[in-house]
Amino acid sequence: MAAVDGRISFWDLLDDDSRAQLLRIGRMVVFPPKETLLRQYDLTDDVLVVRRGCVKVVANSAAGYQAVLAIRNAGDLLGEQAALDGRPRSATLTALTRVEALMIPSPLFRAAARSGPAIAFALQQVLSGRLREADGYRAAAGSEAVQARLAALLLELGAEYGRPVGVGSLLIDLPLSQDDFAGLVLSSRRTVSRVFEQWRGRGWVTTGRNRLTIDRPDELKKLSGTGH
Repeated sequence: MAAVDGRISFWDLLDDDSRAQLLRIGRMVVFPPKETLLRQYDLTDDVLVVRRGCVKVVANSAAGYQAVLAIRNAGDLLGEQAALDGRPRSATLTALTRVEALMIPSPLFRAAARSGPAIAFALQQVLSGRLREADGYRAAAGSEAVQARLAALLLELGAEYGRPVGVGSLLIDLPLSQDDFAGLVLSSRRTVSRVFEQWRGRGWVTTGRNRLTIDRPDELKKLSGTGH
């Protein structure tokens, strides 16, 4: 399955032989919702490939600020930094839904990448994509309005995790808080709360505790620049 924003996932970049090789050297693990997959500062170095489910990536600063860095989906590679450089984990990964993942010991993963051109290429693409993703976030934070970034995020999540309710509405079936949404669009909780308040008043969205329904996706498409 391709990533939400159109990127091709690590697993989709592999050929059948490479997938079979990783399945042989790894083991399947299951994490229930809210379970921690990997914890920031830990010295573990296994890599994970998400096979099903959705994962939230969060990093804590020295000052205690918690930033939501990304949401990862089926096919995505996780934990590759610690596996490659041997340093502590840079973020905490938490299951938003039930997650099934392939866990691979880092020495075996590195050996597979050295011997398998398809695995090495897929890994290179992931690392390049993460750098571009970070650059894109910084550029968007300086050039796009929070409303546009938030609208685009809701539409992406709705496309991947939306469940039809009522007439033309989509329930985003993920336990995301307003702090999470703020982190994902590089804004403050206060600003995001104000935007949601405006959108609720216009009938565009309905919000509850860790629950959000898109009632007027057409309006969000116009705001995000994807509508006609």
